[in-house]
Amino acid sequence: MRVLVIGSGGREHALCRSLTADPQVTEVHCAPGNAGIAQVATLHPVVPTDPAAVTELAGKLGADLVVIGPEAPLVAGVADAVRQAGIPCFGPSGQAAEIEGSKAFAKDVMTAAGVPTARSRTCVTPQEAAAALDEFGAPYVVKEDGLAAGKGVVVTDDRDEALRHAAACGRVVVEEFLDGPEVSLFALCDGSTAVPLQLAQDHKRAYDGDLGPNTGGMGAYTPLPWAPDGLTEQVMAETVLPTMTELAGRGMPYTGVLYVGLALTSKGPKVIEFNARFGDPETQVVLDRLETPLAGLLLACANGMLEGFGPLSYRDGAAVTVVIAAENYPADPVKGDVIEGLADPVKDAYVLHAGTAFDGDRIVSNGGRVLSVIGTGQDVATARAVAYEAVGRIRLRGSHHRTDIAGRST
Repeated sequence: MRVLVIGSGGREHALCRSLTADPQVTEVHCAPGNAGIAQVATLHPVVPTDPAAVTELAGKLGADLVVIGPEAPLVAGVADAVRQAGIPCFGPSGQAAEIEGSKAFAKDVMTAAGVPTARSRTCVTPQEAAAALDEFGAPYVVKEDGLAAGKGVVVTDDRDEALRHAAACGRVVVEEFLDGPEVSLFALCDGSTAVPLQLAQDHKRAYDGDLGPNTGGMGAYTPLPWAPDGLTEQVMAETVLPTMTELAGRGMPYTGVLYVGLALTSKGPKVIEFNARFGDPETQVVLDRLETPLAGLLLACANGMLEGFGPLSYRDGAAVTVVIAAENYPADPVKGDVIEGLADPVKDAYVLHAGTAFDGDRIVSNGGRVLSVIGTGQDVATARAVAYEAVGRIRLRGSHHRTDIAGRST
């Protein structure tokens, strides 16, 4: 198989790494990729959100499968164009990707499907936002309706801050706060059948102790030793399958990965958000543990063949990833600083690149989240120690990372 991956972040590096390890795969290509992905895939310059350009590249390469990593190309209809050209594609249609592209659309789908989620109001004026904030009370949750790279959500006890965010965004969803630990579940979907991957937990806030602004994610781990028995089966039955059924009934069958962000409340698991793609950085740890070859699994989704695929298998042990972020992330990250220490490996650890580029023969920062450092081990505590030992070998001026990833699980 020749596989083309679209994207340039840590998630795409994880996908390319797993695809390269699949004995069925003869070539891995990535567009546009980054400095780390260049070590495992052939890079191609392309605008990821340009349906015609991506389709042309896939045809030129003779790709047997196109895997779309980020949300923006999906919402832009890249998967539709690739499929129309007769090339199998892993990723939902532009219409179905609105499950992430519009928080209001996602809430409408959840309501129609009877999915457990927070009560909410869609607001377009400051007066509507103020009324909704008063209705639900603090902590206030305000979500930008459109795509915001995981950074469009404000959770605060400060009503004025919540109002400022609503005003800056324009159209927002204001909802009640869901208390309880958060969990991420990826469900691979082929339009009618869905298969869950292993649960993971992300850490969204920028700083230790879950303080600071929301980010795209500062670290993750799997498995979750504390997760209730039967949680995956419950979420598949109460959330994933009803959502797929609702979308199919609207003429937009869902093909790809449905990311379910959950809060485990006192009244059971409730959906915080849906995403239309693999989560970053959870993908880095979930794919590390997945033993089933990835290419055939994603191709089965693309071709509507999941039902007969068979059970998935996982490696024993655990994986923890810690994100190294650039100076001033998530506000206005500084780019162009040299990254040192990448050639100083730690046993049972490796580094995936998220926001990197080449400057001559040097690797420099080129984004907010720069690197994902993965540690593996027999349990979460061991994997965590390995990950942080590896983080300690890397030097990037002005960078920051959390020191408490997976800390509560050990």
